[in-house]
Amino acid sequence: MAEPVDLLALARTFGDTALERWERLVSLETPSADADRAAVFGAELATSLAATADRIAHPPGPGGDHLVAYWSGSGTADDGARPGHTLLVAHSDTVFPAGTIARRPFTLAEDGDTVTGPGVFDMKGSLVAVELAMELLSRTGAAPRRPVRLVVVNDEEIGSPDGSRLVAEHAEGAHAVLGLEPPLPGGALKIGRRGVARIRLSVRGVAAHAGLDAALGVSAIDELVDQLASLRAAAASFPDAALNVGTITGGTRANVVADHAEAEIGLRYASPETERALMKAVLEPKPVRERATLSTSTLSHRPAWAMNPANPLAAELVGLAGTLGLELPLGSSGGAGDTNLTGALGIPTADGLGPAGAGAHGEDEHASLSSLLERAALIAGFLQTH
Repeated sequence: MAEPVDLLALARTFGDTALERWERLVSLETPSADADRAAVFGAELATSLAATADRIAHPPGPGGDHLVAYWSGSGTADDGARPGHTLLVAHSDTVFPAGTIARRPFTLAEDGDTVTGPGVFDMKGSLVAVELAMELLSRTGAAPRRPVRLVVVNDEEIGSPDGSRLVAEHAEGAHAVLGLEPPLPGGALKIGRRGVARIRLSVRGVAAHAGLDAALGVSAIDELVDQLASLRAAAASFPDAALNVGTITGGTRANVVADHAEAEIGLRYASPETERALMKAVLEPKPVRERATLSTSTLSHRPAWAMNPANPLAAELVGLAGTLGLELPLGSSGGAGDTNLTGALGIPTADGLGPAGAGAHGEDEHASLSSLLERAALIAGFLQTH
């Protein structure tokens, strides 16, 4: 069985191959909810993974097919292998509209390490790292110690409205979950995430002439404004909470008392206790005006994954990184992802195993090739030994 350090040495011989593969995946644009582009990308990814995987599945979703790859494990109870599979969680979609690649193509900087382009950091580089990790095991004649499943959803950037069910399905029975999202600054793993919810609050009022019969009407806009002020005050009472009103619509014209209005509200919370209190306040509002009618709908919801500094999975990864001569800091993320679910369920989870970089979702998005090779070796080493 190859030692982890051999995996790192081998990974570093794949620099040109990884770079070429990275450019290929970035060139295949995958904006969320674009089923046709998701299909093309899924077929490309499946073709590459099929060289090492035992099976590839394409579970359908409203935004196109997701992808699940399966590998068998070589360990047995006799050698101390714990029951359960290792779950790798990733996504293929990006926030960038189709056509961005023509304006901002994949580019390798003069330093020979920094790559730029839409989606290089979040998270096409992570997918290359997984492909390479499996190739490293194959090249050394090794295999994952336990069964491995890789779930790649195509709607993470819009809250995984369908992909979350797939993650939940494959999390059942998992002994560990490795999230392939980009790391925190400095390459730090994420061992906690704030939860996020998007709620639509709708108000029905009573229309009336704003000058002649204003008293006969009930302004849905006024009611909405008062509701949002109340919710903002509620959020402010929790130190680990944040509320953002993302959109507001309503009414018809200035001389008509508005009979409808709605807002989309974004919530963030770091603890289950704050989550419950905020969700109750938003989902069970009480009208200020007697004839106003309120309704709510949950557009997406990710539970809080509270950080545990003693996370045993993270400790194993830090130890393994040390054998590779690498440092692996730990931290908590203010953003949410698919690992919120597995972490909140109590399944040992660590996220941020993608290559180091910065600028996710922005014009200056960039990532490190050398870090990608290191992450591939780390993932391969973990799968081989754990």
